[in-house]
Amino acid sequence: MAPFPFDNSYARDLRGFYVAWQPVAVPAPRLLYLNHELAAELGLDVAALAGPDGVSVLAGNAVPEGAEPIAQAYAGHQFGGFSPQLGDGRALLLGEVIDRRGGRRDIAFKGSGRTPFSRGGDGKAAVGPMLREVLIGEAMHALGIPSTRALAVVATGEPVFREQALPGAVLTRVAASHLRVGTFEFFAARGDVERLRQLADYTIARHDPALSGAPDRYLGLLRAVAARQATLVAQWMNVGFIHGVMNTDNMTISGETIDYGPCAFIEAYDPRAVFSSIDHGGRYAFGNQPAIARWNLARFAETLLPLAADRDDEAALKRAVADATEVIDAFPGLFDSALREGQRAKLGLTLRPAADAAADAATDAALADDWLALLARAGADFTLAWRRLADAAAGDEVPLRALFGDPGAADAWLARWRARCAVDDAAAAGAGGASVAAIERASRMRRANPFVIPRNHRVEQALAAASDHGELEPFERLLAALRRPFEQAPELAAYGEPAPLEVTAGYRTFCGT
Repeated sequence: MAPFPFDNSYARDLRGFYVAWQPVAVPAPRLLYLNHELAAELGLDVAALAGPDGVSVLAGNAVPEGAEPIAQAYAGHQFGGFSPQLGDGRALLLGEVIDRRGGRRDIAFKGSGRTPFSRGGDGKAAVGPMLREVLIGEAMHALGIPSTRALAVVATGEPVFREQALPGAVLTRVAASHLRVGTFEFFAARGDVERLRQLADYTIARHDPALSGAPDRYLGLLRAVAARQATLVAQWMNVGFIHGVMNTDNMTISGETIDYGPCAFIEAYDPRAVFSSIDHGGRYAFGNQPAIARWNLARFAETLLPLAADRDDEAALKRAVADATEVIDAFPGLFDSALREGQRAKLGLTLRPAADAAADAATDAALADDWLALLARAGADFTLAWRRLADAAAGDEVPLRALFGDPGAADAWLARWRARCAVDDAAAAGAGGASVAAIERASRMRRANPFVIPRNHRVEQALAAASDHGELEPFERLLAALRRPFEQAPELAAYGEPAPLEVTAGYRTFCGT
């Protein structure tokens, strides 16, 4: 069986950057999930993948024709401390395919057994964490946020042992690539400039081909990665997503979200929110994510300096450092621009022509900041508050006011927001102009503010049913809801409601390893 039309550039072009390895066979593979939409996007035969031979491939029991399974080498800063060798400890890159749009996509396993990078781990994965990757990855995709995605999850028929015995699983993950900041750190830490250059040129050819051959291509790569990460983290912040473990080995060069371990979505708005059980100091708290992204980019910049200038050429090195520093220092501005653009859409606002745009932008930024401060003081639900603001735009303020202990708490802010909306609406003509504008604004806001997100209690309920009882129906219902994040249909109502306070107060997430 040859379900994947492989074209494996990483294995072909970067020999010495990985270890060739094989997945471990499992005793009783059983398909739990297959992403039909993604399979079709990749040009794969869905029926063949769902059949016995396909499931054998997705479990790692049969290596498909054309695959070259490899464990990739990388390093990483984990919670600020540098680990010079990490690598794929429970993952394998099977190969790459060219999708129907001409994009190159990695096909990789997670939970496929020990590798030379396992560092004493068993290399396995459990059903719960792998189905979590499905739920969060598909939710992010539906929200329009760049993300790796799960193609399949197969139960292995054997237990994995964490705090307790859990049913095992193998995930098949699809990514634009698995190149990370940590990939560059691995070779930079070893002073291997030639392999670093080879890696950078490969990365540019794959993700930023317009830079190929340019004299300043490595600085250009840094700029491109910074721009992608600024946009990505701004999108996280605007939906309340906390990654939970923003180590440099979890920052992709492609700008996709990767590794949904101790991730979560905030409910009551709090910039200090931390759910990860391993983030004891709050390094990766919700509000810290933009600063951590900048810190990670600085580590990436350091790996590229040997390529930009010979270390013996003091003047050239000084210029390279200054150029890289300029990119890192520009990151907050890039992030702020992306954040404000998203917030403006969430507020239902637009910018007037250039002469007034600066004034509008300043007003909108203040409105957004004060809105978030209002939510924080009230402990209001982040997602519902934005959504109920769309109801207010349509003329119904009751649902919004119900989110605040004091129904009048938002009065002053709402007056300012309405005044700003009126500026946008001033050009509306005719007697019904204002009401038409309000309806259009509410419609735009509902397309920018989701009603359904992966509520943490719903995720845990679905995963517990699948892991503890083998019941997939709660998972499938939740997944179907998450694929319709902007709809507020009656059948989705339960998925839009926050958890009870006693549940959210003690909620913790775990990395699954």
